[in-house]
Amino acid sequence: MLVPHIHIVDTTLRDGAQSPFIMFNDKEKIAIVKMLTEKGVYQIEAGIPAIGKSEQEIIKKIKSACPNTQIAVWNRLNIDDINISLECNADIIHISIPVSYRQIHEKLKKDETWLLNEISEVLSATIGNAKEVTIGMEDASRAQMDFMLTVVRKVQQFGISRVRFADTVGIMTPSTVYDQISKLIKATGIDVEFHAHNDLGMAVANSLAAVQAGASFIDTTIHGIGERCGNCDMDKFIFAASSIFNSNRSERVKGGEHNG
Repeated sequence: MLVPHIHIVDTTLRDGAQSPFIMFNDKEKIAIVKMLTEKGVYQIEAGIPAIGKSEQEIIKKIKSACPNTQIAVWNRLNIDDINISLECNADIIHISIPVSYRQIHEKLKKDETWLLNEISEVLSATIGNAKEVTIGMEDASRAQMDFMLTVVRKVQQFGISRVRFADTVGIMTPSTVYDQISKLIKATGIDVEFHAHNDLGMAVANSLAAVQAGASFIDTTIHGIGERCGNCDMDKFIFAASSIFNSNRSERVKGGEHNG
């Protein structure tokens, strides 16, 4: 089975760093980015600038040390956070938007109308100041498809061409991933990035199903480290994708090579 190019988005320094007992110093972070760059990883999520000055400074150092690497930074749907990120010289401003009822109503104590208005305000203030903006749909696996389509169409009005479908709590299976990603792409034509968590031990399998459904960006971490049970293991995913999809690693999987 041949598929479009698969772009690896590595989030070792953001989601991977949330793994218990995992902590990287500045020297290690730069070394990791250099290694991932040498492997051909398409994009690296370097951190969350709103955490504080030390996070902002290391992101700047990473970009300076690896000027040709696509560096992304993670943000809440908050213009103050984004303004901080804009000062870090990142290539991509990634904005995470909660899309499930639980996240919107129970966590934020807001509603869908507020969220859609906030999206418009934040994107109006961000587009034009950032080199590139991508959107993440937080807790997409527990969200209603109709509302996700509304969110995607809203951000497309601002020229957004890629959204991250996040299985934030790690509850999806390959069949549900395939169904949801297929519907999203068919209805909107948007480029989809899939973000898996390994709570059920299916992060790699779910990521492969996302590719089968049409996703062209897959989030990974080194050795699958990450919050709770971890994320999609980059090396295992590349090996499996190269085998299952008959992909030429150097041409079709934009994320490196399997070392096994």
